[in-house]
Amino acid sequence: MKVGVFGLGSMGFGMASSLVQAGHEVFGADVNPEAVKRLRGAGGSESDLNAAAGELDAVVVVVLNSAQTEEVLFGKDGVVSKLSPGAVVIMCVTVAPDYARRAAERSSERGIHFLDAPISGGSVKAANGKLSIMASGTSEAFSCARPALDALAETVFELGDAAGVGSAMKTVNQMLAGTHIAAMAEAITFGITQGIDPETFLKVIPQCAGTSWMLENRAPHVASGDYAPHSAVDIWPKDLGIVLDVARASKFAAPLTAAALQQFVAASGMGLGREDDAAVAKVYARNAGIELPGVKPGS
Repeated sequence: MKVGVFGLGSMGFGMASSLVQAGHEVFGADVNPEAVKRLRGAGGSESDLNAAAGELDAVVVVVLNSAQTEEVLFGKDGVVSKLSPGAVVIMCVTVAPDYARRAAERSSERGIHFLDAPISGGSVKAANGKLSIMASGTSEAFSCARPALDALAETVFELGDAAGVGSAMKTVNQMLAGTHIAAMAEAITFGITQGIDPETFLKVIPQCAGTSWMLENRAPHVASGDYAPHSAVDIWPKDLGIVLDVARASKFAAPLTAAALQQFVAASGMGLGREDDAAVAKVYARNAGIELPGVKPGS
């Protein structure tokens, strides 16, 4: 297939690389020209994505939010208007279900298939083609997207024949993922106040009932003092904000999600927005007056 990938950040670049490794011709686009150059160095096409849009079989969108998705798909230079009928848009962005449904309708009006396909798994799984994809769309959209999905994912959950369901499932996942990261940060810093160092925490808790995938994945970042961003703090005010918007529209109270959101907002306000999301532990450490491994007081 000829596949265009919009968004070459930590997730998008790994996904584009997986597509290259699977033998597809991959065209990249990103606001950062260096990211496009990096993909070309990894085997991506030297051609401009927008210039090649009419030849593409699929477009994978891995940008930050619905506003960027809107610009990429339907903006002044939007790709949907350039794709040939029968191509498929695979939207992997975390958005509200209503937006996914509208985007699918607008794509269909131009003869373009649309797969609502949020992703989970992190940058390492993205680079290894081992993501989980929560997808919904028509059978034709799935059929057109299948070669790309096979390259990107270890598991594709087919959740229905209409866009919106995939995004709804992603909001449920993000509700859990965000609260689990905040809970990890709360627990590991609480342990420090009780004389339990992070390394001991990591030896014990993953073997006990209080563990979670996020704890086992993110707590080592705190223990090592390494906050290089695999998934940045600033993702969570957006994602948990979407969760709470959807919950509010459904008149569903989500107090744990709201509490977790405030911790990520506080971390972003401390200037930690571009650090790994495990840096939310620094909020707890500051408030408790304790030091984390590898973190200088006040940083």
